[in-house]
Amino acid sequence: MGETLEILERLVAFPTVSADSNLAMVAYLREFLGSRGFELHQIDDPTGQKAGLFATLGPSGPGGILLSAHTDVVPVEGQTWTRPPFELTREGRRVFGRGTTDMKGFLACALAAADRASRADLVRPFKLSLSYDEEVGCLGIAHMIGELEGAIGLPDLAIVGEPTSMQVAIGHKGKCGLRAVCHGQSGHSALAPKFVNALHLAADFMAELRALQDRLAATGARDADYGVPYSTAHVGKLSGGMALNMVPDRAEMLLEYRHLATDRSVDLLAAIRQVAERAAAPYRPQFPDARIEVEPYMAYPGLDVPADAPVVQTVMELAQTRETTKVSYGTEAGFFAGLGIPTVVCGPGSMDDQGHKPDESIAIAHLQACDAMLDRVLRQLG
Repeated sequence: MGETLEILERLVAFPTVSADSNLAMVAYLREFLGSRGFELHQIDDPTGQKAGLFATLGPSGPGGILLSAHTDVVPVEGQTWTRPPFELTREGRRVFGRGTTDMKGFLACALAAADRASRADLVRPFKLSLSYDEEVGCLGIAHMIGELEGAIGLPDLAIVGEPTSMQVAIGHKGKCGLRAVCHGQSGHSALAPKFVNALHLAADFMAELRALQDRLAATGARDADYGVPYSTAHVGKLSGGMALNMVPDRAEMLLEYRHLATDRSVDLLAAIRQVAERAAAPYRPQFPDARIEVEPYMAYPGLDVPADAPVVQTVMELAQTRETTKVSYGTEAGFFAGLGIPTVVCGPGSMDDQGHKPDESIAIAHLQACDAMLDRVLRQLG
């Protein structure tokens, strides 16, 4: 485990919170992989402050196996840590630090495998996808994915190394984040009933969304493999108003839906726009311009792989497990599957136990199991 833990120590030391640049870590990744003979393709984000990498070693072109990881982590502000979050701390059979589970632990294993691959005789390519801004809605891979085929060729299969306790995850829900802007009238609060309060409009919209959620829970599609077995709608933020004595003419709401594979994203978006219209319509006799504008600002696709698909059997053999699962959180896997690449999720650590928590840690035994899985990957490619 020496090399994997040394690499993980370096990775944790980069404070790659999604709000900040990851370029220092990308420079380390470029030097590490480039010095070992990998062909590198860097994709910069529109600001020039973030970047992702596609990398390949061995025969050029399509085929081989791709490992997918993201470089960003969630913030530590507001959490009580008893250990330094951006230093790797080993205690017994665990190591602590932000990102050890989500998901620099897998990335460390992938880089250690890349080092071993550089000394192997590969007959099929070993490929890496290293993205940014996964934690804020898979924004990085959405920007990168269109360049994958031209950069390094499509692989035969992809393993996204999010923490699954080394089980093979064959499904997760898709997600769409929405911004809803509610338009009312401004006026003096002493005459409040004469105006359309945008916050009241937002409250009525929220009530309609709760009713939609109740219908999804009662009569919508179901998948018992999920802890919440139906599609969900959720309001995360509401803001509006300037002062107590002013009727607000504008309110903004951030909401999301997470959907099963059997519930099409486009249909849920249409349903939410319909309930927005239902909430706004009663106000129009008083104010004809009363309305709620609902627009998506981020989205990622879900994943739904048949349990008997060849990729599932292959990765179960690589991971030496007989367990499949579906996870509650989103991943980048749906982007690869959308290109026709057989894709599953399998990686060290437990998101339920450690993901996004203070004193985040990972069991060394999980890293060992991941190293062993990637050794089997290399044997398949050699």
